[in-house]
Amino acid sequence: MPSGKVKWYDAEKGFGFLSQSDGPDVYVHADALPEGVTTLKPGARVEFGIAQGRRGEQALQVKVLDAPASISRNRRQAQRKSPEAMTTIVEDLIRLLDDVGETYRHGRHPDARTARPTAKLLRALADELDL
Repeated sequence: MPSGKVKWYDAEKGFGFLSQSDGPDVYVHADALPEGVTTLKPGARVEFGIAQGRRGEQALQVKVLDAPASISRNRRQAQRKSPEAMTTIVEDLIRLLDDVGETYRHGRHPDARTARPTAKLLRALADELDL
């Protein structure tokens, strides 16, 4: 079974590329990830099967062997945003979520103009809270 490392992976788009130790880069789609895995960190060592796709080699049944070392908790805490900055993020998010809720109450889905900034702020808040 071929092995390599994650070159890059975009969880939002659901795909990325793996670098093989002895061959060309291989496309990887979210469907090939193990159950419960939603993203791959760059540099993580992986094993995978290969199939010929429409645009070249594609990874199948990816198995994460080991993830790269993550930032230590102390370092992450040192990089945390100030409480004042977090207050602004939370208040902006509440306003945007109120608008999204109102849109749903009127039987519509939010448009990209509202959905994108809301999603961006939700991710920023989640990243900050994820210690």
